[in-house]
Amino acid sequence: MSTPAPRTAPRARRAPRDRGEWKPAAVLPVARVVVDVPLPHLDRPFDYRVPTHLDEAAVPGVRIRVRFAGRMVDGFLLERAEDSAHGGKLAWVDKVVSAEPVLTAEVAGLARAVADRYGGVLADVLRLAVPARHARVESEKPRDRADEDVSAPDRSGWAAYPRGAALLDALAGGRAAHAVWQALPGEDWPVRLAEAAAATRTAGRSALVVVPDQRDVDRLHTACAALLGDDAVVALTAELGPAERYRRWLAVRRGGVRVVVGTRSAAFAPLGELGLLAVWDDGDDSHVEPRAPYPQVRDVLVLRAHREGAAVLVAGFARTAEAQMLVDARWASPVVADRATVRERAPRVTAIGESDTQLVRDPAARAARIPGVAFEAARAAVAADRPVLVQVPRSGYLPFLACATCRDAARCRHCAGPLGLPRPGSAASRTGAGPSGARGGGPDDAAAGLPACRWCGRAEPGFRCGQCGSRRLRAGVIGAGRTAEELGRAFPGVPVRTSGGGAPVLDEAGEGPALVVATPGAEPVAAGGYGAALLLDGWAMLARPDLRVAEETLRRWFAAAAGVVPHAEGGRVVVVADSAIPTVQALVRWDPAGHAESELAARAEVGFPPAVRMAAVEGPPDAVAELCDAVLDPDRYPPDGVELLGPVEIDPPERPGAADPGIRERALLRVPRPAGRRLAAALHDAQALRTARKATETVRVRLDPQEID
Repeated sequence: MSTPAPRTAPRARRAPRDRGEWKPAAVLPVARVVVDVPLPHLDRPFDYRVPTHLDEAAVPGVRIRVRFAGRMVDGFLLERAEDSAHGGKLAWVDKVVSAEPVLTAEVAGLARAVADRYGGVLADVLRLAVPARHARVESEKPRDRADEDVSAPDRSGWAAYPRGAALLDALAGGRAAHAVWQALPGEDWPVRLAEAAAATRTAGRSALVVVPDQRDVDRLHTACAALLGDDAVVALTAELGPAERYRRWLAVRRGGVRVVVGTRSAAFAPLGELGLLAVWDDGDDSHVEPRAPYPQVRDVLVLRAHREGAAVLVAGFARTAEAQMLVDARWASPVVADRATVRERAPRVTAIGESDTQLVRDPAARAARIPGVAFEAARAAVAADRPVLVQVPRSGYLPFLACATCRDAARCRHCAGPLGLPRPGSAASRTGAGPSGARGGGPDDAAAGLPACRWCGRAEPGFRCGQCGSRRLRAGVIGAGRTAEELGRAFPGVPVRTSGGGAPVLDEAGEGPALVVATPGAEPVAAGGYGAALLLDGWAMLARPDLRVAEETLRRWFAAAAGVVPHAEGGRVVVVADSAIPTVQALVRWDPAGHAESELAARAEVGFPPAVRMAAVEGPPDAVAELCDAVLDPDRYPPDGVELLGPVEIDPPERPGAADPGIRERALLRVPRPAGRRLAAALHDAQALRTARKATETVRVRLDPQEID
């Protein structure tokens, strides 16, 4: 007697082997597809036919494969339509890679808006927005929706800010508030942001908070989990690995989690019913995507808030010129504490030369790298059993040339560039001539080891300091490694810890007295607060040739000084820089808003971002000239008021082992802010003309670049 064969589930209908037998779907047979081809002249959706065997699986948002230009490429299905405007025969959708609709309509629209703002390609933005597929993770059981305690959070922490309660009321009421929050010194900012996210959840809406790095993500995740529960919040970062990151991203996409914290890629997290979009420390360069089209997190969140009607919170100890522009335009309201509260919470800040008494007690204060007032503050903090933070702008050992008397940076008499010693084997060391062929004091000066300008290459045998008139130079050494050695000898018996700059980045400073030497951005958190902070080599941070140098320096100083206990508890901050410098004065007064106002006004006066929209075009000279000519062509409707600055020759990017890229130039295109969208479109069209004719030279185009030197 034979046993009956076991019954099996019906097999899915397979596609006929012959494509000629394929039939289009009966309803909405046309699929609009964005293909993964990052070429500007192909930056548009393409129509394909949906066969009947893929009708059910081919829903908007799924990953598909199609034949494009004779080869199979990946893509996303944007929407289904009844007919196509294309007059010819449509190709077929070959395969639905996964039935998971990973691309939501909101994220697709945001990606298109980001691409348009930065003159980029939609495929590039989608590559940033949607992580790579992990098939095993997709087959796992979906995460259940978390049971959250959505009770109203404690508001006492926001009571120090007159508009803090109003902000939480708006979030709890589901209103689209726009705010720029300036955190107080010593503020536990992760807890405040967690309370804002919890208030948003009481309205039944989701929250997204983006921070610069993994340490900030860990602190913020811990604070949110303490208020909402571990399962109610998820962290999205590149540190997770592809599988875990995709698992958490799918949990967000499927609605299992409604609060997301993460780094810059989390700005595109597929959250529905968005109520809050927040960014902490928006001036940090980690918020800028290093891949085309180089979007900035703050701008992405502002675009997303416009599209989805969500609240925006731009937060930090300092304030950028871009955030100040939002305040000046009355698009955002400032959430700041009154001056009395700021003075109560802030440590005492001391600069070099702020009083005659200081200079009388320490005549060498202006020239010393660590003046006497800094040693006094460090000794007092160690005596009070508190750690001391020493911020050093460089890691390891860094040789530089400065005046031996006043330590002012040595500058070239011809172009004001920094002086340095010629590197062995360089053209200057062999000939004593700069790139232009000009000589300094003689043909053998540079070859003899005399200082030469790092910008123009001229030898500088007859140095004379512009500050004190001294003719003597000294080779200084600054850096975290050397500083740790010096302080270890000056404070015997006190532990010296190094954070960043080649050493592991510490999360906590530890308990008890210690000297913590850290590079900017790597300052560990002190549980009870630092007793003092020494901000060394201020001139080195302020002397960099960059548009944002003052803003960036002040942001780094505020981040370090905010960890010091209030002045009533003995907190001291010593900034080793001249007290007459406006950036130093802003730190002494603890006035980031005032500095941002003056910074924005100064940029408006000279026509630099964010007062205008600007694009940097970098590449070989012929390619740069071709692209700029296309943007400026009067027959192609150039943007209103467009100006061309440059081009100028620039150094090629340093890539170990790369071939010599040859001469590279940079040109700047500047327009008034109302014409910014037209500039982005013109650059996109100019790039499309180049790729359509298969130009081989690579041109890098960045709108509103973070660095303009």
